[in-house]
Amino acid sequence: MIPALTLILSFQLIGEIASRGLHLPLPGPVVGLVLLVLSCAIWPRLVERIRPVAQGLLSHLSLFFVPAGVGVIAHLPVLGQHGIGLALALAVSTVLAIAVGALSFAAVVRLMGARDE
Repeated sequence: MIPALTLILSFQLIGEIASRGLHLPLPGPVVGLVLLVLSCAIWPRLVERIRPVAQGLLSHLSLFFVPAGVGVIAHLPVLGQHGIGLALALAVSTVLAIAVGALSFAAVVRLMGARDE
């Protein structure tokens, strides 16, 4: 378990170093995750090595939302002042994201030449 966790955290560290060193517009953990996925595609045995730890982390994923909840409670006065604007921005951005996704899907279907049957 410790070697697999060390491997996962090493990829995160490598991603952090690459992101900062190359001034990439992506966060280091995202770069590390992409590198980990690419490594798993190249070396399938790596998947079996990290699977138990990854499943353990995923089973307790809700714990990662605790800091976000604490942050919301800590900034409750700001939320009270700007809550309507934040809710409106959240709703509009969600609708726009869904619309862009649907339009992109429709464009890809047209480009691929799929026909309605």
